[in-house]
Amino acid sequence: MMVESVEKVTPKRTGYKWELLALLWLAFFLNQADRQIFSVVLPLIRDDLKLTDAELGLIASALVWTYGLLVPVAGFIGDRLSRRSIIGFSLLFWSLSTMATGFCTTLLQFIVLRGIATGGGEAFYAPSANALLSEHHTKSRSFALSLHQTAVYAGIILSGLIAGYIGEHYGWRRAFFLFGGFGILVGLVIFARLLKDRPIRTEIQPSIWQTAGSIARKPTALLLTLAFACMVFVNVGYLTWMPSFLAEKFGLSLAAAGFSSLFYHHIGAAIGVLLGGKLTDRLALRNPVSRLWMQAGALLLAAPFIYFMSTAAGETATYTALFLFGIFRGIYDANIFASLYEVVRPAIRSSASGLMLMCAFLAGAFSPYLLGILKPIVGLTAGLSGLSISYVVGATAIALAALVFFKRDRAVQD
Repeated sequence: MMVESVEKVTPKRTGYKWELLALLWLAFFLNQADRQIFSVVLPLIRDDLKLTDAELGLIASALVWTYGLLVPVAGFIGDRLSRRSIIGFSLLFWSLSTMATGFCTTLLQFIVLRGIATGGGEAFYAPSANALLSEHHTKSRSFALSLHQTAVYAGIILSGLIAGYIGEHYGWRRAFFLFGGFGILVGLVIFARLLKDRPIRTEIQPSIWQTAGSIARKPTALLLTLAFACMVFVNVGYLTWMPSFLAEKFGLSLAAAGFSSLFYHHIGAAIGVLLGGKLTDRLALRNPVSRLWMQAGALLLAAPFIYFMSTAAGETATYTALFLFGIFRGIYDANIFASLYEVVRPAIRSSASGLMLMCAFLAGAFSPYLLGILKPIVGLTAGLSGLSISYVVGATAIALAALVFFKRDRAVQD
């Protein structure tokens, strides 16, 4: 069955594409901040509710599993309904769920509200947002997506600082109340601004199965997805356990550990993503495969610093490793979706993004739970340093796509 697409006309309002980017940046900021709160106040929740490390890892994994299962659904819907409406409703839903998490008292409540509800709401944001930005920023795609990506780093850094401070001084529950309430306000603003422009139906869409089949026939897309899964596996595990690791290793306060574990890495990532986005847009004008080579090189160069961030003896060496890990991670991030869109036609980009995110986050969801199990057995140092292997696997997958499959997959836009 064929259905019509709804988001193919650019509004005439001057500067709309930059207003769109600014509003989506704020939404993405909250998407990542709300996701990170739990990891920052994790020690307080453990002490208050007497949960085990494995149970805390399970809560974190539940969010990522839910996200991974629902994000392909979100992608297919984003190619068929108003992407602007999807973005607004998803922001309101995950913000309400974040606020409700502050009332949790049991493991089951955390899994339902934090894992399933928050993760489900967040799943509907990224496919529509990335496709919408790509549609409006045609000549500056990597740069626009890179600016959008900086919201991830800002959200994680500030949530680490703010949630850690609020948790220590006012209790962990109020951190969820604050971020959830702010998200509801932003959601209302997005509805007021983005929904002023009504999309026009202009294009026939393939069915869900036709879309999935088209993507599955592109080895480049599959290898890019494998690499993205390797990156997510590292990042989900790092974000969940690094604050606790620094607090235990260096005797830092919760606020200091939350800030230090996130700030140095994500400042590096912000620098890397902006440099990577600008440079790759220029290189891709000459040869589009440059996007893939930039990603492969970035993952390979980041791997040693993932190892050193957990094995370094002192704080300075640890933070230096986190910063350099962030630089190369950011260069990779600049082209996550820009590379995919080189081999996927515009009409199914939201669907392709959703499938890519699903595979990556379903794989990555095992990381915090696995590290939680390994923590009392081998320690977090061994667990975190071992994550470097995942980046090497990802770099190898992208290099294979660039060398063997990219040229053909880009030429065949089925």
